[in-house]
Amino acid sequence: MPDADLLVAGGTVVTPAGRRRANIAVQDGRISYVGTERPDAREVVDVSGLLVLPGGVDTHVHLMDPGSPEREDFPTGTAAAATAGVTTIIEHSHGHPVRTTDDLRDKRAYLEGRSNVDYGLAAHAWPGRSAEVEPLWAAGVSFFKVFTCTTHGVPGHDAAALRQHLRATSLLDAVTLMHCEDESLTESAADLLRGEGRVDGAVVPEWRSRDAELVAVAVAALLVRRTGARATVAHVSNPEVASYVARERAAGALIAAESCPQYFLLREDEVAEWGSLRKFTPPARARTGEDEARMWRLLRDGVLTHMSTDHAPSTLAQKAASDIWEAQFGLPGLDSTMPLLLDAAARGHLAYEDVTRVYAEVPARTYGLWPRKGRIGVGADADLVLVDPGARATLRNEAVISKAGWTPYDGREITGRVVHSYLRGELVAAEGKPGHARGGRFLPGPGAPRASTG
Repeated sequence: MPDADLLVAGGTVVTPAGRRRANIAVQDGRISYVGTERPDAREVVDVSGLLVLPGGVDTHVHLMDPGSPEREDFPTGTAAAATAGVTTIIEHSHGHPVRTTDDLRDKRAYLEGRSNVDYGLAAHAWPGRSAEVEPLWAAGVSFFKVFTCTTHGVPGHDAAALRQHLRATSLLDAVTLMHCEDESLTESAADLLRGEGRVDGAVVPEWRSRDAELVAVAVAALLVRRTGARATVAHVSNPEVASYVARERAAGALIAAESCPQYFLLREDEVAEWGSLRKFTPPARARTGEDEARMWRLLRDGVLTHMSTDHAPSTLAQKAASDIWEAQFGLPGLDSTMPLLLDAAARGHLAYEDVTRVYAEVPARTYGLWPRKGRIGVGADADLVLVDPGARATLRNEAVISKAGWTPYDGREITGRVVHSYLRGELVAAEGKPGHARGGRFLPGPGAPRASTG
């Protein structure tokens, strides 16, 4: 009888610790062997010449399902994820927020059989409702999403409400993902700009200003340290913001710093030309190639701890349906983030080992998915991504699988291509085409009873 169900043979296995030629055996959906021997297997896949990476772990995803499935839904969004090398996501939908354990139960039931990758679910923290934290954490949410300014219809937390929430999470060792913009500054800027009759795209970085982000991050990071909570600053947009997070971390704060490709590759002034197609918040801050290079250095050095997409798509028609003030915030990103990280490695901004660290291991560790997710090792789920590091491609709108149907990187030439993606040893995407098995499973967060986590 064969020793394994699947043998992925002859590839170069990449982990944060390095790379080596090795064979990977898979039994019952988990990795049973990694090494130079060649166990017998029912199926053998020769991956000579390819890199083998752990499946991407994207911990900041909005699939709008339920809520606004015309913008994105789980079947389509997770098909995009699988094809791009992402095998685990953590999702939260602003249009249909999870605020109670009943909400979580209903969403879990609704999503049964709708996902092509494994997924956790986050809850939204609501000002004044910190009593919901403990039952939601025990019910299995992955983290709590907090806004410090009212956005997407979700009310913002002022400093007092944020401190109350962080105190509640600190008692449980629960994690909070913090969207940091100061509401008094964004509101006063909006009043001024609207009063001037401005409707051009360039209002976005003036409205959602650098100061608004920086002030909110400084306060939030300090409160994380003072309460002893664990938290992540979402979508850090520029090095100055990162420096405030690093300062509080050095003083003892348990605080991570997430960023996204748009803060490396898009430029602040693009919104003047592209309008709502560059409307996301915080907006792009990079102005020069050196600004981009500084962000890559911060990611490589661990000041920025990990990457996500902040995938929040709208179609071109939806983006064009309103003026700059009313158009939806957000960009599609699941189709492009892994390819862009592979390209960054090909260009020398990162090593491939860094890609596995910032888009697999660290997010998995941060949100309690490790050691089952985010690594290639015995006992881990066999979530494997096969990469041709020398393949050249051009990102195109027409190749986007997300319901958005477009990418802000349309026309960008990249090096590095995801060839195949495996979820727990099952092929879920091949040669740019997703499968549609929808075998993705819910992953209870670390606060859930161990018997519920499998």
